[in-house]
Amino acid sequence: MRIVAVTGSASGIGAAVCARLARQGVRVLGVDVADADIKADLSTPAGRYLAVGAISERSGGRLDGLVLSAGLGAHVEDLPAIASVNYFGAVDLLDGLRDVLARGRQPAAVAVCSNSAQFGSFEEHPYVEALLAHDEDKARALIAGEDGFTAYAGSKHALCRAVRRRAGEWGRLGIRLNGVAPGATDTPLLHGSANHPVWGEGVKALDIPLGRWARPEEIAAVICFLLGPEASYVHGSIVYVDGGNDAAMRPDRF
Repeated sequence: MRIVAVTGSASGIGAAVCARLARQGVRVLGVDVADADIKADLSTPAGRYLAVGAISERSGGRLDGLVLSAGLGAHVEDLPAIASVNYFGAVDLLDGLRDVLARGRQPAAVAVCSNSAQFGSFEEHPYVEALLAHDEDKARALIAGEDGFTAYAGSKHALCRAVRRRAGEWGRLGIRLNGVAPGATDTPLLHGSANHPVWGEGVKALDIPLGRWARPEEIAAVICFLLGPEASYVHGSIVYVDGGNDAAMRPDRF
């Protein structure tokens, strides 16, 4: 039986991934702050260490898949927590579980990024550079005086780059690693942003050619495809699942 760990398993995309994997006969190890197989607070180094240890132990030291879906939205008032959960809560588990994945069968990992990663000018942004340098204290300090959009989109931009930067090493270890970049998806995270007094109108006005928000199950379908054997040559990619939103906003960039 395949074993896959999923962070953010209690709601939204993470919960949809868990349900789909369970229907496929996969043993799922859910990770969340509550209502999960493994309860861990990924906003702290101690919580991330706990999660890595618990996943390693419960998987018997062999993991076939990892989905990093835990995240906080732009509406969250604690901006440093967005940096800690969205970026460090993903990359610390990636790096901490790399060797456990390497012992798995056709192992693959998928990070849930966001199409908002390309909505700003983040290439040389100090916050993003601090994230990529793995300086959590600096990143948290830099973002404390910014805004929710920068905290969220910047963390997802850095996560996309972290995935791609690891593709060479991970591929040589036999582990496929990809990111999924959802657009507006009908989850508690999006509802929090859509109801925000500052960000709400912008979220509701997004140019989505397909004319609707995604269902979590639609994002989960792509994630589970990337975990499976039919995606055996997909590696180091960021796959947009956003109803055409990115194409509408950046038609000449890809």
